[in-house]
Amino acid sequence: MFDDFFGLTGRPFQLTPDPGFYFESATHRKALSYLGYGLAQGEGFIVITGEVGAGKSTLVAHLMATIDANRLTAAQIVTSKLGGEELVHVVAQAFGLPVEGHDKASALGAIESFLHEEARAGRRCLLIVDESQNLSIEALEELRMFSNFQLGAHPLLQTLLLGQPEFRDTLNHHPGLEQLRQRVIATHHLEAMEPGEIQPYVEHRLALVGWTGNPLIDPRVYPALYEASAGVPRRINQIANRLLLLGAVEQRREIDAAMLAQVVEELKRDGTLGAARPAEAPAAQPAAAPEEPDFFVETPPAPAAPDHGHILAEMQAALAERDAQIAELQQAVIELANGDHQASLPEVDTAAQVAVLTERLGALENRLTEQDRTIRHTLTMLIEWIEGDDAQRAAA
Repeated sequence: MFDDFFGLTGRPFQLTPDPGFYFESATHRKALSYLGYGLAQGEGFIVITGEVGAGKSTLVAHLMATIDANRLTAAQIVTSKLGGEELVHVVAQAFGLPVEGHDKASALGAIESFLHEEARAGRRCLLIVDESQNLSIEALEELRMFSNFQLGAHPLLQTLLLGQPEFRDTLNHHPGLEQLRQRVIATHHLEAMEPGEIQPYVEHRLALVGWTGNPLIDPRVYPALYEASAGVPRRINQIANRLLLLGAVEQRREIDAAMLAQVVEELKRDGTLGAARPAEAPAAQPAAAPEEPDFFVETPPAPAAPDHGHILAEMQAALAERDAQIAELQQAVIELANGDHQASLPEVDTAAQVAVLTERLGALENRLTEQDRTIRHTLTMLIEWIEGDDAQRAAA
């Protein structure tokens, strides 16, 4: 209705996550840097938490839209109250695996066989688990067991856990999750958007559906919108959607603060807005922030004037080279296991062939180790650039 009235080509504030509307706030940019680091490791668990509507699903949808499907096979599940055995079957279904029978052993066998096939084809596997706060401790332990699947020394499955703040508390403090905690290599909590990001966010989404200034939005709307939404993206969308609807109903070409107050009051009366947590002023960070694990082995000095695009290009090139080396290592392992070395090296006796392949494996592992250092260095530079940029904006 309002899209026709304002000449828009679509609905800019829909509540369903859509990677096409992704907006890179400061907290989302930082989350992407941690996700990039975690994915570069190719193992363990990555954990992203945030309030309801903070943009976790949109962030992951944006990430997946940028990943090369020829190098990474991803499956996503949205969890309810699942037990351990139920979760195993749900994971098998998410990867599209037919399971003969309904027993846990058959499902695990199908998953492990699939992961081996993908590894031999040169693809890594990622499992994305949304609403992880719904999982039982038993189910979380089953997820940890998946991380034991390996080809040689290389893990076959990496897991990304998305959850609400209570999941972070469970993961950090439950005594039965110590082994899982030790396998978390990157974590980030999505905060609310900052007051100065509300106007760019609203205008970004409007511009994607052809907005050219109709409706005109009074600048005083944005601080009031931040107060009403506490900076949570889904609440912003909910309020902005109703604002545009009110403007269309009343044939208004300008959105003002009085209209916003009317919409917020209606939403509160209807009980659909929910109680927004009050926004907290940013506090000074201690020298060693407890929120994020210190997962960097080496911390090189930050460059004086880092180039964001150049760093990303370096990271992508390093990842591509690393995957190629892993594929070569996997092929060497397969040759050694299957006896293919006899065909590839016909003029050398069996013992010499094994020695050649063993030396080849050692050289490849050394190259992978060096490549990991390069990736860690590049991602550290990227994160330091982002955090330094955030600090400069906060100081300004």
